[in-house]
Amino acid sequence: MTAEREAQFRKLVEQFPESPMGHFSLGKLLLEQRRYPEAVGHLTVATRLDPAYAAALVTLGEALRSNGQLQEARATWERARDRALEQNHPSLAEEVDGLLAELG
Repeated sequence: MTAEREAQFRKLVEQFPESPMGHFSLGKLLLEQRRYPEAVGHLTVATRLDPAYAAALVTLGEALRSNGQLQEARATWERARDRALEQNHPSLAEEVDGLLAELG
């Protein structure tokens, strides 16, 4: 099942390389598989294509943290919190504050 999902997301990225959703979906799957460098790559593309994509920023922060890039994770989560507040999503901002607190 996971291989099928990965193939589906890779096809989506190939067909629509300028769509952040495909990169986000693939990056999230790769994060779940603990393939952190690949996850960071696709999630970075997703957030570059749509800098206001708060969910992608949160997930990118998780991938960065898991990849040992703690300063980058903190900066990304701070951007995610700002985007969440701009988009009137206080619960997402609170979630991000919790993630930032875990970093210390």
